[in-house]
Amino acid sequence: MNADDPGLRKNRPLSRFYDNIPVPAHLDQGCRKNMARVVLENVNKFYSNAVHAVKDVSLEVEEGELLVLVGPSGCGKSTVLRMIAGLEQISSGKVIIGNRVVNDIEPKYRDVAMVFQDYALYPHMTVKENLEFGLVMRRVPRDERVESVTNAARILGLSELLDRKPAQLSGGQKQRVAVGRAIVRQPQVFLFDEPLSNLDAKLRAEMRTEIARLHQRLGVTTIYVTHDQVEAMTLGHRIVMMDEGTIQQVGPPLEVYDHPVNRFVAGFLGTPPMNFIPGSVDADSRKFVSGELSFPLFKKCEELPADQLADAAVYGIRPENIRVANVKAWSDSMPGEAVVVEPLGSREIVILKIGDIELTAEVESTGTIHAGTKVNVAFEPEHAHVFAADGRNLLYS
Repeated sequence: MNADDPGLRKNRPLSRFYDNIPVPAHLDQGCRKNMARVVLENVNKFYSNAVHAVKDVSLEVEEGELLVLVGPSGCGKSTVLRMIAGLEQISSGKVIIGNRVVNDIEPKYRDVAMVFQDYALYPHMTVKENLEFGLVMRRVPRDERVESVTNAARILGLSELLDRKPAQLSGGQKQRVAVGRAIVRQPQVFLFDEPLSNLDAKLRAEMRTEIARLHQRLGVTTIYVTHDQVEAMTLGHRIVMMDEGTIQQVGPPLEVYDHPVNRFVAGFLGTPPMNFIPGSVDADSRKFVSGELSFPLFKKCEELPADQLADAAVYGIRPENIRVANVKAWSDSMPGEAVVVEPLGSREIVILKIGDIELTAEVESTGTIHAGTKVNVAFEPEHAHVFAADGRNLLYS
């Protein structure tokens, strides 16, 4: 993944489902009026087998924000979401929605709507019946139900599908019905629990666009859980990196990508992942040394006190910050060899061998580098990172 890729800096073009569809004024304004701030204060979750699944999590989600919780499977992100929804009991701490502490409030009274990974549609009901089911349970008058369902169907491109049952829908259509069922309730908070993980790559891309556009239209406070870093980078106003039940870093996607506070965050975000090279900093040359090789440091790192540089144990460089050529193109380049070349159209992934070190580079495709080609390799030191033995990024922690 290239941090300069426009796809990471702004949402992709809108899908056809939103073309020329006006925002229903009452739905738009109603959702914006009802949106709420969500606050977690020192929230913990213990299970009976002594598993500490969520560890002292504190977080503030602003009104109208789209916040993404991202991390590997089992890191506690879905548990956090379920505690906000009221589907999991909190062991300690507080969950505040709007101005209410909701720890002891039943899920149906928290004024949140949750979209699940498995759609959770009633198979015997039509799309229309699925969309209005929550409103029926709340005894909303029929005229209001019809208006809300009609407007939600228009927004999500479901108007032609209202009489179909879930078995007659594609995965993307089912997911839009699940989202529509949340919309019609006009909740204070939307909660998405890995809603796209059952879809193929093309549908995931389409649904990412739809969810981003939907949030722009409705402005409802939204908390989105995913293990997919592309979803996190493209959807979130801010992302929350989690690992082993704890928050590792919170910030705008590109800030977290460019300035990871530790090795876990640096390695999780990015495809291909960051290269990590073990070694140490030479106090005299102020270069990172690994065996017989030395690598340039970012000027900010060179200026660190000697005692901090002494903690340096791992050098990090992203694939897109490695330059590769089959000629001597840079004065600071190192000789190497291309081991594997993976064409990706305008870009290509090159597995490199430099001495005893194997690295991954992502470069512009030129057609001049093949497996076995002798190459020259140079790093962009302004994008280099140095990590201590305990994983801290010495530049940004």
